[in-house]
Amino acid sequence: MADTRLFPAGGYRYLPGVFQYSAGVVAEPGFIIERARLRTPLPLVAGFARIEEHLAAIDRPTHAICACELRSPAPFSETGFVAFNHTYVQTLERWGLYRNGVNPVARTNVAPLVNPPPEVSLYAFSYTVPASANWASFIVAGGGEAVEGEGEYRERLVRYQDLSPAGLLAKVEAVITSMESRLDALGVTWADAMTVNAYTVHDIGTMVPSVFAARGLIPNGLTWQVTRPPVVDIEFEMDVHGPARQIVIRAPEER
Repeated sequence: MADTRLFPAGGYRYLPGVFQYSAGVVAEPGFIIERARLRTPLPLVAGFARIEEHLAAIDRPTHAICACELRSPAPFSETGFVAFNHTYVQTLERWGLYRNGVNPVARTNVAPLVNPPPEVSLYAFSYTVPASANWASFIVAGGGEAVEGEGEYRERLVRYQDLSPAGLLAKVEAVITSMESRLDALGVTWADAMTVNAYTVHDIGTMVPSVFAARGLIPNGLTWQVTRPPVVDIEFEMDVHGPARQIVIRAPEER
């Protein structure tokens, strides 16, 4: 795993990933990460406008954005995912975050099984604020069972299209290993996590005590969200959150 890089304008370090997102972020000394969840997810354009409005209200620049969480109607095809990502980063480029294929902003994008949104929507976002905290706050981006590297997903997926108990376990093990690598690179551990999220429509209930709890991965519990990862044939995804504060914000019509 690559070393983290400083994004000084935002007050955080990031773990390089792919062009559409970084693998994770951690606040620099003098800053903390605050996570804001929207009471009702907003279509992406309106969601980005809500981010700008919120940051302006708390006197923070758009450079402070360090993570976005999206909800999609259904998993994308691989080509559809690439096309969406090129559209997504245009706003980050306008905000001065994405430049020359380098993106410091972490991301999770999943498709709920129940009540999916009609279009890709903003579910939550995270940003830095100045603070004299003495602990690390961080966000690890969502990641599925695809081995990092070049090539199509089907060539890099662990146990491709294998939904047997052994196949699903292998996928979960691979994602846990990836999350551990990202946590280590950010200088934090599972014990620092406030929320550990698992995203899958498959039954992982029996793995909670034997795989997650037995290894000390979920000291504050596991949140299992019944969703599909963002691309067809990816079956299991995780992310890890360690923000210093969490808030809920409303859209103007909800106030």
